[in-house]
Amino acid sequence: MSMNGVSSRVLESVLAKAMSTGADYAEVFLEHTDGKDISVLDGKVYTISDRVISGASVRIYKGLRSVFASTSDMSEAGLLKCAEKVAAVLGEGSAPMHIRLRERIFGDVHPVRIVPNSVANQDKIDLLKEGCAAAKAHHESISQVRGGIADVDHKITIANSEGLLTSDRQIRSRISVSAIASRDGENQTGYHAPGKRRGFELYETIDPKEVGVIAAEQAVTMLNAGYCPAGKMTVAIGNGFGGVIFHEACGHSLEASSVAYGQSEFCGKLGQMVANPKVTAIDDGTIPNEWGSINIDDEGTPSQKNVLIENGVLKSYMIDKFNGRRMGMAPTGNSRRQSYAYEPTSRMTNTYIAPGTDTEEEIISSIEYGLYAKKMGGGSVNPVTGEFNFGVAEGYMIRNGKICEAVRGASLVGKGSEVIQNIDMVSDNLDMSAGMCGSSSGSVPTNVGQPMIRVSNITVGGRG
Repeated sequence: MSMNGVSSRVLESVLAKAMSTGADYAEVFLEHTDGKDISVLDGKVYTISDRVISGASVRIYKGLRSVFASTSDMSEAGLLKCAEKVAAVLGEGSAPMHIRLRERIFGDVHPVRIVPNSVANQDKIDLLKEGCAAAKAHHESISQVRGGIADVDHKITIANSEGLLTSDRQIRSRISVSAIASRDGENQTGYHAPGKRRGFELYETIDPKEVGVIAAEQAVTMLNAGYCPAGKMTVAIGNGFGGVIFHEACGHSLEASSVAYGQSEFCGKLGQMVANPKVTAIDDGTIPNEWGSINIDDEGTPSQKNVLIENGVLKSYMIDKFNGRRMGMAPTGNSRRQSYAYEPTSRMTNTYIAPGTDTEEEIISSIEYGLYAKKMGGGSVNPVTGEFNFGVAEGYMIRNGKICEAVRGASLVGKGSEVIQNIDMVSDNLDMSAGMCGSSSGSVPTNVGQPMIRVSNITVGGRG
């Protein structure tokens, strides 16, 4: 039996070698990834890049000590040499080991019909040009349009000293359009980039023209917007990518990589009320065909639906094997890494605030004076304190319960533990948005999501 070109007999030998100096756990991770990125700038093909990532890593534990090494040499000799390296670091005596692997198949709930790397480049370019042309034609002020289409075919195999041998194949596709609107030397940008764990059939349900129009509309709206006033106010945050607030301000603080070391504002708070009772927050890697979904994590643990906060009460963290040891808690299927060259740790998959019972109309009409953050932009957060600062990519003032003029330059400033206590209305229109999340184990695909929410009181950065 061969997994990613390596036989189970070889994997058994590599694990035994890795454990030969007294480790109590060993793991081998194999990867072969094919990826393609195509970009178009102002209607012309700008770049076509193909990438192949192929390699392996070996990791061992002894108690709360972890040793990790990686190699691009997938031969038996290369893998054994990698195992020798980690064993030598531990170097505490010798123990002959015999490991017998049993293959486990955990199933696949993410069907793919058309493998993207079997589709001609020209077919992808044609789609991308459609999206860019629609953005350019949307309004005379659109001065530049850039588009990208990307796909990845990520094959992984995990074997460990507990006898587990398992594999997953993760295929993802994504299209993006960025449009710049210009007038009198001033520029504003709009961006839209949907993606799913699907093959080329994604474009039967996502229309590139619509992607282009959404990006262009945002750019034109912001070009014609005045500046946002500053101060504390009530804010309605739109669905979909609005969930980046929870992802950054709370999600990272609920990962074991922070919690296990006491570097999270949510340490020691399981079972406590940490949010408004309206808030239920979930990380779920099992949602069929979603961008952040996985069948197994990068330690071979099956993905699962983890309710992090239920009706305001902190219920669980996102836990990998190693930090689970430190915490005395079981892994939750959240161990992830960019590639074999990164040591995995606890990461999010599809993280979202669950739908509530309010409606969008009720939320907007309840706000006498405030901000509607229709689309969020990027930001930063300190997971220890939960303090964050996020740009609002598209915002509108709310007056007397009605959405009024567009405003630019708005930002939301606050603290994760406080903002989730101030979410006092949650609508019923859940939506997800694809993104890439960077952390210590590299950049991984994650979804953020939420219905529209109302934050009763938050600091809005702006002018004046």
